[in-house]
Amino acid sequence: HHRTMRSTGGIAMCVSVLLTMAGSQTQYSDFHLAGDYLLGGLFSLHTETKSSPHLSYSAVHLRAMRFAVEQINNSSTLLPGVSLGYEMVDVCYLTNFIHPILYFLANKHSVVQLHNNYTHYQPRVLAVIGPDSSQAVVIAAQVLSLFLVPQISYTATTNELSDRKRFPTAFQTISSMEQQIVAMQLLLKEFRWNWINILYSDDDYGRQNLKLLRARATEICVALQEVIPVPQSSQMLSLELQGKIKSVVRKVIHSTAKVVIVLSLELILPFFFQEAVRQNVTDLVWIATEAWATEPALYNITDLWRLGTILGVAVKEFSIPGLDDFRVSLAEGANEQASDQTTCNQECDQCLRAAQDAEHSMRAQGERTDFSVYSSVYIVAHALHRLLGCNTTGCHKRMVYPWQVGHMLALRNPSHVLRALKKKQKQNNWGFVPLLSRGLDNIYDWLRFYYGTFRSSSSSLGSCYEIVIVFLQFPFSQVPISVCSQQCEYGQRRKPVTVSSCCFECIDCEEGTFLNNNDLYNCQPCPADQWSNARSQKCYPRLLKYLEWQEGIAVVLLLFSVLGLVATVVISVIFAIHLHTPVVKSAGGRMCFLMLASLIIGFINVPVYMGIPTEFKCMCRQIVYTLCFTVCISCLTVRSFQIISIFKMAARLPKAYSYWMKYNGQYIFITVILALKVTIVVTNVIIHPSIPVPLVLEDDPSTVELQCNKSFKLSLLMNNSLDTFLSILCFYFSYIGKELPKNYNEAKYITLCMTCYAVSEIAIFLAMSVYRGMLVTICDVIGVVINLLGISIGYFGPKCYLIFFHPERNTAAYFQSVIQSYTMRQD
Repeated sequence: HHRTMRSTGGIAMCVSVLLTMAGSQTQYSDFHLAGDYLLGGLFSLHTETKSSPHLSYSAVHLRAMRFAVEQINNSSTLLPGVSLGYEMVDVCYLTNFIHPILYFLANKHSVVQLHNNYTHYQPRVLAVIGPDSSQAVVIAAQVLSLFLVPQISYTATTNELSDRKRFPTAFQTISSMEQQIVAMQLLLKEFRWNWINILYSDDDYGRQNLKLLRARATEICVALQEVIPVPQSSQMLSLELQGKIKSVVRKVIHSTAKVVIVLSLELILPFFFQEAVRQNVTDLVWIATEAWATEPALYNITDLWRLGTILGVAVKEFSIPGLDDFRVSLAEGANEQASDQTTCNQECDQCLRAAQDAEHSMRAQGERTDFSVYSSVYIVAHALHRLLGCNTTGCHKRMVYPWQVGHMLALRNPSHVLRALKKKQKQNNWGFVPLLSRGLDNIYDWLRFYYGTFRSSSSSLGSCYEIVIVFLQFPFSQVPISVCSQQCEYGQRRKPVTVSSCCFECIDCEEGTFLNNNDLYNCQPCPADQWSNARSQKCYPRLLKYLEWQEGIAVVLLLFSVLGLVATVVISVIFAIHLHTPVVKSAGGRMCFLMLASLIIGFINVPVYMGIPTEFKCMCRQIVYTLCFTVCISCLTVRSFQIISIFKMAARLPKAYSYWMKYNGQYIFITVILALKVTIVVTNVIIHPSIPVPLVLEDDPSTVELQCNKSFKLSLLMNNSLDTFLSILCFYFSYIGKELPKNYNEAKYITLCMTCYAVSEIAIFLAMSVYRGMLVTICDVIGVVINLLGISIGYFGPKCYLIFFHPERNTAAYFQSVIQSYTMRQD
């Protein structure tokens, strides 16, 4: 992890250290060890925050390098017969790392030589481990790459080092920034947090992480994005910067987001968190970057636990067997030594005692950084192993140049060395760091959470380094909610209220629409044959309505049609028996059977109006009744015309009357009318096919009714046009003949039939104008039954009444007397 802005306890002290080191290379110390091949180590031992100098925890990480070198020197397999040495320098974090680099690059005469080609240049060290700040690492890499000296960073996560053109000899043993952003992204996704605050430090580390987070985590929305100021030259925060930090804390308090991601290095955060505690910030979730997730110094802040839960991203922990004992032995040895040196770059009681005091915190933190330092040394050792051709018996000592080590590292990606080391070390499978246990008596009361590992396709050394998400503060009793808008309920779409996709209003989907989970912002219309209620996520088939057989109106209509059918059949039998009687002849004679047959067919056709409409039923509705009724009304019309002709036109137009009688004009008229009607019906069927079509009712869209064709009105008008004309003509003829003999006067019966027809047609057209669907069908079938009964009972009923109840009027003599009386009145 990154080490923050650290400053020196005094630049002069750091420079004097270099002079001392240059003058006493052969003396064994905590910071120098002679050997056949030297490694350089850059560690930040001194820092100063708020003008209070203290020892950095890097003093403990320095021991990991010493332990690795001594372990390799004691090994009989890796570099047998070869000794590694080291030169380790306190870089004072930022202000002193150039001097140590120049010291490492100098030759044995302490001179840095400038050449066009450094392939045969031999500096003091073969490789450099560190430093621990991304900013310092990049600057160091720019210098070291010019001299072809390999540099291995153990904590810097910057992605810049992966640029092989700029930094051909720079490597990393820690995962890149991108991987920790991926880990954060997965953490947010796991707990469904999409409404967050982002705080980032005003430096390269903060800005680079912010850029990666905004680029990758496209599914999250940012409620607040603020910068944490970083002092540039002074160790103390100026009043202006303190005011800015206070302002940032106030904005966090007023933000509606409950999750705060802090993309910052660690040593600029103490004042921020102290200010957050002072302003009583509570119940938030803080997500830490790898730079400060496992930094023990931060968790010593008083009442830090009040801020809420702290989660962090940290490299996966691997313990190093023997390192703890090595630390203790160094500390015990330091107690027996006395030194008047004033620098922490040599042996001193103050430094080692401070490191010993920090031992408990460091053990709580784990050996994440120690393992990175440890593995960095081993990576260089393996490169030397290959360059020196080492085997079980020994190595071929020879001159090795830094570029050769760098070439070996680039040629054979040393990630396999990391994997081999990890297999040997004990892994802590709990992604859990108990840095702060205030208020908890039992460590097992903590929620332990192991999230998983993430791998990168990067070509850096950290490509196979694993990242875990760890709990650093208190566990959840309930997962906090951090969303701009609560999830919409079932069947509600999102209506954005800001440019952020996480802020929206929930709008109910209307009837006839549904919410598709693939599009949460738009309600989709249902298919034509389906419907949905408001707030639906699916459509269902519309309820099909039709005139069912068991409905009361259908039963009544069927009953009347059956009665009409029976009555018509009985009338047909009566007329057949009394065919030659004057009453039957005056009603039309044999023409009556054509009418009666049409009525029977019409009554039989009534059931096609019940049940689910089919193409056959619709065809019968459109053709059968209208043809039958046309036959009946044409017979009535021609019969009325014949009676008038006999009594009023025979004398005036005898020749025309003789032709009418001679050629059976009445049948010719019926045939012509029927042919015309067939033409109209066929044309109507062609124009308006008899195919059931669904009809959605406006007052009840959830139901659909089947209508026999789309243009039912036009179809009905075409079919009834000729019938209407004939009914008017028939009524006219019957009105003219109202003064004819009583036995031939059909006016009142025909008027009854035509009145039934007119009323039924008017009712149907009125219903079609106001209503749609099944009600129109009911009116239509009622009109059919009324018209058929009107002709059957209204016209033929009185004839049967005379036959049965007044047989004396059904004689030729009676009819002759009636005609003579009419003739005498006319004279």
